[in-house]
Amino acid sequence: MPAHILIAGGGIAGLASALALAHRRHRIDLLEQAVAFGEIGAGIQLGPNVTRRLQALGVSEGLMRIAARPDALVVRSATGGGEIARLPLGNAMLRSYAAPYLCVHRADLHAVLLAAVRGSGAVTLTTSARVTHVTVRGDLVCASSADARAWEGDALVGADGLWSTVRPSVVEDPAPPRATGHTAWRAMVDQASLPAPLRSSRITVWLGPRLHAVVYPVRRDDLLNVVVLAESAPVGDARDWDQSTSLSALQNATGRVCGELQALLEAVPRWRAWTLNDRPPLTRPDQMAAERVALTGDAAHPMLPYLAQGAGMAIEDAVTLAESLDGCDTEKVPAAFARYADARWERNANVQLRARRNGEIFHATGLVRAGRDAALRLLGARLLDVPWLYDA
Repeated sequence: MPAHILIAGGGIAGLASALALAHRRHRIDLLEQAVAFGEIGAGIQLGPNVTRRLQALGVSEGLMRIAARPDALVVRSATGGGEIARLPLGNAMLRSYAAPYLCVHRADLHAVLLAAVRGSGAVTLTTSARVTHVTVRGDLVCASSADARAWEGDALVGADGLWSTVRPSVVEDPAPPRATGHTAWRAMVDQASLPAPLRSSRITVWLGPRLHAVVYPVRRDDLLNVVVLAESAPVGDARDWDQSTSLSALQNATGRVCGELQALLEAVPRWRAWTLNDRPPLTRPDQMAAERVALTGDAAHPMLPYLAQGAGMAIEDAVTLAESLDGCDTEKVPAAFARYADARWERNANVQLRARRNGEIFHATGLVRAGRDAALRLLGARLLDVPWLYDA
């Protein structure tokens, strides 16, 4: 008999987990703390490892309707403006990995997953349901909320993000999430409102001392996602990743940049800020699951956005979790969760470590920066391509 599984969190990690488990005929209660399902206006890059799994979840048609398909990844100097290296995407990704490289608006991907979950017929969606307490009693897990509501199931999946309330049921953390000293300034701009030279159909990464910027299209090239990441003091509430801010606050952290990038930043009408926090990389499988409680996405392995794989690893988690629970009845849930954790922890830890290292490389100064740029000019696509990540 299929299991009855509770999922805390209705973001991308939670919806992907619900959809993958629904495909395996499990019954799911998905509990979302917000009053309505939705996502903020940020962009997401989806490498072939991720789009391959979204295809397996049956959302390819909807995904292609809302995605942009960039033709290249171009690395440029944030101070001088010149091109440093280039990696072809588009058809080159399809030839290499049999899956596309896409860029999407986070809210659009969320909407595609939500529609698929609703259409599955196997998921009960509940809003205004923030899980605050978890109890495991024999073969049952009870998740309760602050307003005294409670839900029981055979298992619980914590997909409730960096500040997860489910996580303490799996991991005893010695400290709260770590302030990284990095802040992301984010914006979404209608491309039609920009001068032609500032519009783009590719991903551009601008590297500068203690900062970098990432610019790429979403929503079939209609919008341009702009993110500047710089080393700076925390901005506002560490738990709020969608705070109002200004160009002047950004420039206080970054200083002036090259003309083209500066023109783009000045063309942005509104900026949002996100102070980056993370946790140490995973070191063992029992940090992802314990008995009848498992973690996915940022609840298990929050990571810096410097490998563009935060959402990707959550979607990979979801597919592996469902595979591990395939044909599983209630008695076998702990063993299935252990298989899931064994299958996922090392890959997630590797991505966490690589993302941290990329932050150091992207923001390098002095001789290290000069050496980085020389290596990129010499080896170009060989350094930018990551087969160990995309081919899995």
